[in-house]
Amino acid sequence: MTAPERIRYTSEHEWVLPSGENTVRVGITDYAQRQLGDVVFVQLPDEGSKVSVGESMGEVESTKSVSELYAPVEGEVVKGNERLGDEPDLVNTDPFGDGWMVEIRLADPAALDQLLDENAYQQLTDQD
Repeated sequence: MTAPERIRYTSEHEWVLPSGENTVRVGITDYAQRQLGDVVFVQLPDEGSKVSVGESMGEVESTKSVSELYAPVEGEVVKGNERLGDEPDLVNTDPFGDGWMVEIRLADPAALDQLLDENAYQQLTDQD
C-alpha cells in the first residue's frame, strides 16, 4: 500500500499528514492494521480534547487484541472520523484514506519535524 507524500510516522505506528493550516490528520499505518487483524471497534477522543505527545487518546479493538492510539503531536482534537463508528473496517481497507481517525490542531507546527520520515519508519518496521 502506498502512503501519501509528506506523511510522517511515530514509532507507535501512527501516521500524521498535514490536512490544513496548522492541522494534521492522524491514523494507524498499514503495518499496524495488518498486525491487528480485523478492526471491529475504534474509540476516539472527543472534539475539543487536548492531547499531548505520547499520551493515549483512544483505542483500536480488533479480533486479536485491543491497542492504544497515541497522540503523535500536542494540540487539540478538532474532528474525529465519525464513519468509523459504523465502519471500523475502514481502518483495514483504507488506513491512509477513509480509515483516518482524528484531526488535530497543532500546538507547535514544528513538531512534525520530530516525527519519522518514510525511510526511518521503513527501517523500524523492517526490524520487526
